[in-house]
Amino acid sequence: MACFRMGSCHEVPMTLFKNNRDKVCKAIVAKSQEGLKLGTGQLLILLEGGKELSYYNTDVDYVFRQESYFQYMFGAKEPGCLGILNIDTKTGKPSAVLFVPRLPDEYETWMGSLLKPDEFKAMYGVDEVYYVDELETYLEKASPQLILTLSGTNSDSGLTMQPPEFAGKEKYVTNCDLLYPIISECRVIKSAEEIEVLRYVAKVSSDAHIKVMQFIRPGRMEYEGESVFLHHAYAVGGCRHASYTCICGSGTNSAILHYGHAGAPNNRPIQDGEMCLFDMGANYCGYAADITCSFPANGKFTEDQKFIYNAVLAARNAVMETARDGVSWVDMHKLAGKVLLERLMAGGLLNGDVDEMLDAGVSGVFQPHGLGHLIGLDVHDVGGYLVTEPARPTEPWLSKLRFARILKAGMYVTIEPGCYFIKQLLDKALANIQIRKYINVEMLERFRSFGGVRIEDDVLITKTGAENFAIVPRTVEEIEQTMASK
Repeated sequence: MACFRMGSCHEVPMTLFKNNRDKVCKAIVAKSQEGLKLGTGQLLILLEGGKELSYYNTDVDYVFRQESYFQYMFGAKEPGCLGILNIDTKTGKPSAVLFVPRLPDEYETWMGSLLKPDEFKAMYGVDEVYYVDELETYLEKASPQLILTLSGTNSDSGLTMQPPEFAGKEKYVTNCDLLYPIISECRVIKSAEEIEVLRYVAKVSSDAHIKVMQFIRPGRMEYEGESVFLHHAYAVGGCRHASYTCICGSGTNSAILHYGHAGAPNNRPIQDGEMCLFDMGANYCGYAADITCSFPANGKFTEDQKFIYNAVLAARNAVMETARDGVSWVDMHKLAGKVLLERLMAGGLLNGDVDEMLDAGVSGVFQPHGLGHLIGLDVHDVGGYLVTEPARPTEPWLSKLRFARILKAGMYVTIEPGCYFIKQLLDKALANIQIRKYINVEMLERFRSFGGVRIEDDVLITKTGAENFAIVPRTVEEIEQTMASK
């Protein structure tokens, strides 16, 4: 069977991508039956794969990662490809055609064997393979009545994918708008085969997190923890890529939500008595994990650390017990915020009516980000704010939600409540009389340099609940026990 596999690691069958193609094409035919005007003649989907990128004007390239929509449909690891789905509009069944670059003979000297079209066909389980320079001839023979290409704006990045240019394009009727919402919605609900890949990469990432927790001690550098994670993910799990830049914050850095970037590259020595917040996820065959563990640098929680950690854990547990098919994600964010406020109030940091605090946006002072996001081929996966789904909430403490949908079985999401002490947000809250009145200002000063706590799990939504793929220690006792055992 054609498959992707790194060494003896998880085997990803190429039927996964064939089934994705079938799913998308059936969805297109269903839309046409609902009145979407696609015509009755030959219908093609034309997708463009990712291209190699150089470091500025040098002859050194970034390590290539396939464009996510192309990965979803073809699973091809090479750059510079095109793909066509030739759709039978009666049955919705497509034939899949892959176009690969025609490389010069000297490629073999520098880069390895030149594969022939039949070898690519067997490798990826497609119906036909041609060279990219044969696309124009193929289209002339196919004589499509309509060609669907892909263009759309990502609601997380705000960046717009441009439709592909190809030789002879002016001869055909093309539409670059119809496909994006259809294929994006298809990506939201994971297939059984996708779920197994996601389960695998979450397990690899979970084990790597445990290795990091057992390694970290005061005096280590933050980036040493990053290196331990990346080594395990690649050496043991076959994950050449991380799904995003590792966030390895200690002390006040643990309250920087996207720490670890080029300007702050996990380069601080970890101090005794501090909290660590490590947010890291491996990537396998394009599929992402995104897990966060928070733990004390010396392996033992102080009372203040237990207070904040257990408040976040209670919020996480409440959502984990409630999330399921048919539940509003906005309601889950509100639930997490309410439980967090209740716990902070019980510990003396806040006072007043919890519902009033929630309406006033007090939870947003301590957790400025959304509860979580869709995850799959992208760590912040597509499908959040499609035109058919609820719009982004306008309330400040809800506006950072990456989607506002009703949960469906088969969705894969992160659940990641947090509590952070961020100077800018604290100062702004204390300057606002409508929020300051709920805060024990004297006690808050004790937490000014605390940093933050986040607990992030990767969760499959089911009809009856939520299945957590992140298998890491979560209670105070479990974390202390794990860190004590090397």
